[in-house]
Amino acid sequence: MAKVTLKNVVKRYGSVPVVNDLSIEIQDKEFAVLVGSSGCGKSTALRMIAGLEIITSGEIYIGDTLVNDLAPKDRDIAMVFQNYALYPHMNVRENMGFGLKIRKFSDAEIDARVQEAADILGLGELLDRKPKELSGGQRQRVAVGRAIVRKPKVFLFD
Repeated sequence: MAKVTLKNVVKRYGSVPVVNDLSIEIQDKEFAVLVGSSGCGKSTALRMIAGLEIITSGEIYIGDTLVNDLAPKDRDIAMVFQNYALYPHMNVRENMGFGLKIRKFSDAEIDARVQEAADILGLGELLDRKPKELSGGQRQRVAVGRAIVRKPKVFLFD
């Protein structure tokens, strides 16, 4: 994991400020929660850290690296969205390992990482099931597992 730092981050849509002068430092291995009313910019802040939203001004660091101009794929972040999207035609094992497969990890490494995450999340008995055969909570854990297997520097949960 890595420290995440936002320095005077601003996000505007036209003249409308959505996030205004946000400064925060989250230490390595620290768990932080953004709390606020609907529409206050919590999800936008996470999307800016992930690189899915371009900031208007300010600086975002992951570790000691300024990431303002880095593409999302180059930030080594795993983000789990509130409306998690699982592939309905894939079983739990395939859903969790899909990102690694795309990145050309070996089958052995994918299997090991998926099994480790499944054990952590209590999904070991469900690896051969399709998403439609899972409860809502189990589906959420599969989405979290998909993030865990990547072993990213930062996890973001929206």
